Amino acid sequence: MPTLRFLPFSILLGVVGILCVGLTGFWCYHWRGGFGWDGTARMFNWHPVFMVTGMVVLYGAAALVYRLPLSRRGSKLPWKLLHAALALVAFLLAVLGLVAVFSYHKTRTIANMYSLHSWVGLTAVVLFSCQWLMGFSTFLLPWAPTWLRGLYKPIHVFFGCAIFMLAIAASISGINEKLFFSLNNATVLYSSLPPEAWFANTLGLLIVVLGWMVLWALSKPAWKRPELDSPEAQQPLLEEDK
Repeated sequence: MPTLRFLPFSILLGVVGILCVGLTGFWCYHWRGGFGWDGTARMFNWHPVFMVTGMVVLYGAAALVYRLPLSRRGSKLPWKLLHAALALVAFLLAVLGLVAVFSYHKTRTIANMYSLHSWVGLTAVVLFSCQWLMGFSTFLLPWAPTWLRGLYKPIHVFFGCAIFMLAIAASISGINEKLFFSLNNATVLYSSLPPEAWFANTLGLLIVVLGWMVLWALSKPAWKRPELDSPEAQQPLLEEDK
């Protein structure tokens, strides 16, 4: 019975997600000087917190909405709305994360968009915005015919997984980049593995584990919501429920 297997898995996944966010915040608070919104390094510290929370944890939660056992019964519309809402909150947090890092760079006259981390990260956010707009207009607005939704759905699923993988890659490369910049200019070098390096490297591995768990859950056929051909299952947001 998939319900019995999914429940402990979802609890474990939630714990890992909370740890990812909590440990990111603790790292920035304990070793990087805390938080502020003043253009200083304290403003930059919001960047990893917002990005991990939005592009990794909430994005993963949005991807798994249709794996919830409750989504198997009744109309699909509430689950579409929950999926879209979680993704929208994730995107808004990603935008705030970008504002934090670009504002910090502007204040410190640091160049933008020169590292691989920044290229991968911005690519993930831009693709995510396109993904959300295409999903909303195709699955929640009434203009799209059923055949178009069926045609676009596998594309939507593929890019959802691809963007999530980009977000994971951007997160771990960002952690690594921050450690190189911060510890190579300190008394204790990154290569000597001080406590901060151990902590942040472990955080990066935990984010990878979270990514594996989400992708594994998405690959489980037994946890997928059965496809229904009824009009209710195909109901868009702005179409009257019949």
